[in-house]
Amino acid sequence: MINKLPKWILWGGCVLAFNAGCINSTALVGFTHLSASHVTGNVTLFATALAEQHYQQMAMVCIVLLSFLSGAVISGFVVGSTALKEGKRYGKALLIEASLLIISLILFSYQSFWGQVFAAMACGLQNSMVATYSGAVIRTTHLTGLTSDMGSALGNWLAGRPINKKMFVFQAMIWYSFCGGGGILGALGYIHYKYMTLMLPIVIVLSSALAYQVYLLTRKKTAK
Repeated sequence: MINKLPKWILWGGCVLAFNAGCINSTALVGFTHLSASHVTGNVTLFATALAEQHYQQMAMVCIVLLSFLSGAVISGFVVGSTALKEGKRYGKALLIEASLLIISLILFSYQSFWGQVFAAMACGLQNSMVATYSGAVIRTTHLTGLTSDMGSALGNWLAGRPINKKMFVFQAMIWYSFCGGGGILGALGYIHYKYMTLMLPIVIVLSSALAYQVYLLTRKKTAK
């Protein structure tokens, strides 16, 4: 359980949640109307399309689901264990994510469905980069489990039981970053700038990769 939360994890989680919220709302408001950052809703769309025999839509949703899975596979190959640990190859994974988003932007600008595929792959990679820290679950591309955890914590607090306040605050910050920050900005950005809105997540991911590498170098120098 988290007792002390390093600042690089706190702010890194919020930045990545903001990033995913922006990507997802841009994709949803755009012509595909499909989620890029989470799977549950798309699985329901797949099941509905199958039941209604809309095979073209079913195939499109299936490809998006598989692309999210592919992104997670890439993350596993590059980063390794999903337990958050300083020194892992997060910088390289973030550079790959930025590359996927650049490809997505190019394809979306031509109104190509494959832009959705690469956006979902980028989100799958980001979501799988980090799954746990000190036994606590951390996700940055969707809010279902996080909302459940927060609700459970509130229930325990109302019942007079002790809760991990630091974890609750961290989860609340991720929730707000995804919805109140990235989600709203992504939707507004699409209204005014269409898919060029994805330039913001691209810059964020590239900056995060650079910041992480600088942080590691600083830590090594300090350790010497």
